[in-house]
Amino acid sequence: MSDEIRQVTIPYQPRPLQAKFHQEARRFSVAVCHRRFGKTVMAVNWLLREIIECPRARAQGAYIAPTYGAAKRIAWVMLRDYAGVIPGIKFNEAELRCDLPDGRRIWLLGAENPDSLRGLRLDAACLDEYADMNARLFPEIIRPALTDYGDGKCLWIGTPRGENQFKEIYETAVKEQEEGNPQWYAMRFPASETGVLAQEELDAARATMEESQYLQEFEVNWSAALIGAYYSSLLDLADGEGRIGTVPWEPNLEVHTAWDLGIADSTAIWFYQQMRSDPSIRVIDYYEASGEGLHHYIAELKNRDYVYGRHHFPHDVMVRELGSGMSRYEILRDLGIRPNVCKKLTLQDGIEAARAIIPRCYFDRSNCREGLKKLRSYHRQFNDRTGDWRDRPHHDHSSHAADSFRYMAISIREGIPHDDLSVMARTGRTAGGAPVVKKDYDELH
Repeated sequence: MSDEIRQVTIPYQPRPLQAKFHQEARRFSVAVCHRRFGKTVMAVNWLLREIIECPRARAQGAYIAPTYGAAKRIAWVMLRDYAGVIPGIKFNEAELRCDLPDGRRIWLLGAENPDSLRGLRLDAACLDEYADMNARLFPEIIRPALTDYGDGKCLWIGTPRGENQFKEIYETAVKEQEEGNPQWYAMRFPASETGVLAQEELDAARATMEESQYLQEFEVNWSAALIGAYYSSLLDLADGEGRIGTVPWEPNLEVHTAWDLGIADSTAIWFYQQMRSDPSIRVIDYYEASGEGLHHYIAELKNRDYVYGRHHFPHDVMVRELGSGMSRYEILRDLGIRPNVCKKLTLQDGIEAARAIIPRCYFDRSNCREGLKKLRSYHRQFNDRTGDWRDRPHHDHSSHAADSFRYMAISIREGIPHDDLSVMARTGRTAGGAPVVKKDYDELH
């Protein structure tokens, strides 16, 4: 980068705590800051400086928001305002790209489809509101993109959203920093300590918000109940009652599974056991992956020592794939799995079924860790226009775990019979001995 460019003054005057971040940030930095702190302004200027000062020509950076629309809405005008004073700079709004001299670039990207970001080479990346992104994004896609020269940098910013990957990366940064690792830096700034917002404004906000909302948004409290969460309070109760802990596999009981099938997205599977004479449900395992075919998941089932009973699937298991002309039901059947097609209920009825069975569930904390984390994060959509909660879930990284758990609950609530359906699941034939066809399952529902 030429001296002329290096001497340009960016019209950014950081507040004292923002300046503290710029002075102390390391290769991997995590900033947990309250609303209206100015963290996106701070992050955009951090990214701009990193790309300008990178010793390599053609350096590339990326600001990534949970959605492409959010990236444009939140950061595009901001980036243009701060970077627009640089001589020779060009902005491509169609691609949300800022072209700096020497072939340097900054992209604004969305995290809706993490796999679409594969192949990037990055010198610096900022993940804004990382809690609302797919947990695979950093370890599978962004981290490899930062490895070419061994010094690629990453900044995570946001407010708490319960138990998820943002909390995990923050805790990692705190631990590494405490142990003296010079590559990591963590900062956490609640509104009560920063002085950015007047106390009168904070008091007024607190008076009009639920306490958990205030603690989460302004006091960046990790333990505050996730706003709009469907299951977190029930899972907190389960934890307090000792129903989340060690739940060993019982070899004398069949293991049933409940699936949410993804195509270009994740597939999630819950594993559970249940006795006829006992209302409790032993949730012993959870598995989720993305970008894999059905063969992969069948291999995962076979790699476990479980003796399987029923395998519950959503209604779309009957949909035929365009490529093969076969339904996933038929493909699974050919792979040795006899799917039980869950009764088709409304989304809200399914959520209520899940709420109803959680008080009966005992979860294995270790094997179900990822699934439990996502169940806690599953929450309603917020309507920005009306300022209230919608009666539908927010689709994010938690959706697949929640959907497969919902199918499990529906199957348990509907009391799947142990006679005809059991025979069909085990033998591929009806109780009368005829081969199973689609109508046999339809008739049961």
